[in-house]
Amino acid sequence: MCRNIVPLNNLEPAATDEECQDAALQFVRKVSGANAPSRANQVVFDRAVAEIARATRALLDGLITTAPPKNREQEASKRRARSAERYEAIRVFQEEKRAARATT
Repeated sequence: MCRNIVPLNNLEPAATDEECQDAALQFVRKVSGANAPSRANQVVFDRAVAEIARATRALLDGLITTAPPKNREQEASKRRARSAERYEAIRVFQEEKRAARATT
């Protein structure tokens, strides 16, 4: 899954239409391989985003869960921590690689 798309189900407060739109845009960008479509593809790109946003909203509205709602701030904090761990691991790897190259 694209790291920019965050789970929107069972949040307190509930996901907004804007969040559904943002997730749809990220999905279409990922699938199409284009961050911004050409003028020739703009209409079909925008249509896909709108259709996926509607489907996302319908999905979220239709899901049923017995789990307690997730706190947005706690979920965001968890995502930031995972991201920091990933980037720290990358930084350490790059330093080790540079050190190995320097010794050869």
